[in-house]
Amino acid sequence: MNATSTGALLLCRADPESVRPLAHLLREQMLLARAGEEWSVLVPEGKPWNGGAEQDPEPVDRILGGWATALAVGSTWPVLALWWDADRAGFTLAAGFRRPVGYIWLTDGTPVGEDEALRTFAVRLGLDPVLDVQALEELTRPDPDADADARLRGLLAVLTRTGLTLPTGLSPGESADRLRSVAAAQREVDRVEWAGWRDAVRVELDAVESSRIGPWVRGPRARAVAAAQLAAGLPLLLWGARRRSGGWAAAGAVLLAQGVLRLVYERARAGADAS
Repeated sequence: MNATSTGALLLCRADPESVRPLAHLLREQMLLARAGEEWSVLVPEGKPWNGGAEQDPEPVDRILGGWATALAVGSTWPVLALWWDADRAGFTLAAGFRRPVGYIWLTDGTPVGEDEALRTFAVRLGLDPVLDVQALEELTRPDPDADADARLRGLLAVLTRTGLTLPTGLSPGESADRLRSVAAAQREVDRVEWAGWRDAVRVELDAVESSRIGPWVRGPRARAVAAAQLAAGLPLLLWGARRRSGGWAAAGAVLLAQGVLRLVYERARAGADAS
């Protein structure tokens, strides 16, 4: 992998205020900016796909897929991960507990994904079943004039109909350094970084208080969801740690955090009501 040609973006179909609390739990330094009326964009400040002193490099698509899943399972909005490297480009769409869907193009634009993935993509984002699906299907057909970056730009063009407007310069094919500098120059940009579990609990409770989940916030349903998150998060965290997969380990950690924080919130609110 050519690290200088690798880049990634996380697009969340929610405003920055809703995205910020969950983004903290990824324990990664990121820049958060608005990307239209209904969208936000997260730009990694680091390059975890390069590995570290004690870690081997990990494919950017695996890391981004883990991040997208981690954000989606703790929210009511979908998360779209866009990524590219020297050999390929593609996306992963995560929404709740449903299985993520994705598609890949080789650098020259050759499609190597399954057409059904793009149809599922359209359904989960509420796109037009005729016009938008036709535009997406064009991205699966041979086109000698369209490389992988052009395919991703075509995907983003379809999403502009949902209100997505990426800041100028945040474009497929740009290097991670270029993406970071462009995001940092935006007028309204927040730096998201891990500040410890105490702050994580605080921001999570704030998110719960302002959410529209309703009966899922407290009571039997909330406890059932918390139990499911704990049951799924621990093995996922252990699997990611064994495989040294930072993305999936983060997904497991977020599931665990969500489960624990749901229970903490339930107990705290019950105590407040009793007093």
